[in-house]
Amino acid sequence: MVLVQCLLWVALCVCQAVAGRCPKECSCNRKPPINRTEVDCYRQGLKTMPPRLPEDSWVLRMGQNLLQTLPAKLLQGMPHTESINFEHNIIRSIHPRAFSGASQLILVNLHGNQLARLPLKAFQGLTRLRFLMLGQNRFSSIKPGAFSGLHNLSDLDMPQNALTSLPPNVFQALTALRIMDLAFNKIQKISSKSFTGLDKLYFLNLDHNSIADIPPGTFQPLSSLQVLILDNNLLSTITAASFEGLSNLQELYVRNNGFGKLPKDIFKYTPKITQLALSGNKLKSMDGTSLLQLAGLREIFLHDNPWSCDCRMKTFLHWLSQSKANLSPIGALRCVSPHRNKGRPLSSLTGAELQCKAKGS
Repeated sequence: MVLVQCLLWVALCVCQAVAGRCPKECSCNRKPPINRTEVDCYRQGLKTMPPRLPEDSWVLRMGQNLLQTLPAKLLQGMPHTESINFEHNIIRSIHPRAFSGASQLILVNLHGNQLARLPLKAFQGLTRLRFLMLGQNRFSSIKPGAFSGLHNLSDLDMPQNALTSLPPNVFQALTALRIMDLAFNKIQKISSKSFTGLDKLYFLNLDHNSIADIPPGTFQPLSSLQVLILDNNLLSTITAASFEGLSNLQELYVRNNGFGKLPKDIFKYTPKITQLALSGNKLKSMDGTSLLQLAGLREIFLHDNPWSCDCRMKTFLHWLSQSKANLSPIGALRCVSPHRNKGRPLSSLTGAELQCKAKGS
């Protein structure tokens, strides 16, 4: 009984010690079995980092405060910190040595701030970092060297910024990257060497940008890519060379662009596609023989295109009758021309109804 009381007294002293080091604006909780402290300073109106945070801090939550800068060595005295969350502050600058000594960090969340640039080598030494969230800031450019040292980063999130271009070798240091989200930026130009070094990348999201051209070989380094999203851009032409190197691609989304035709060999370099989305473009016809290259195709989206249901669609109609792929939504694939077929679902037509006018008539 005496032993039990002693143990309870020791445990109480430990909890009081942790609480004693906890800033009054925050709450601190010790998490078994790791016996480290989670510090929650969320939405407290803080303009600066609280002093004297627990030395055994493991997780630090500083979201929705009023921080404007991250000072040098911001985690000094907290060598075990693995996760920091500074989302939705008003951070405009990061000291070049802000993360100095924070070698255990696995996650850094800076989403929803006012950052316009990153100091070169700002993350140097963060060899364990796996998740970096920089979305909804004000970045208009990224300089090569910004991600130096992040050899184990697996997830880079930078949507909702103002990026206009992706220069050569900008992501070269991210050799372990698996997921990259660059949606809702203003990217117009991509270098043929923008993705150099990303041979582990699995998922790439370029949705809602202003990309009008994909230089041949741009995706060549992405030998492991399985999901590519190019929806809502300005692509008026795509060719097989646009997707060269994507031999493991399984899902391709190129909706709501502006291209009006696809070459017969468009899927030459992407034979493993299982899901294909080309809706919302200006396609009038499609050669069914091009789809024969996709033996594993399971689902295809082609609605909201101005289909001309004439002889140029015969090979597609034949492919449709033979394929096991799901055409979604099949009822929305309707003819815009010629007049005799206008408004009719393509699936309701026969080959005999897909006629072209004879030359000279």
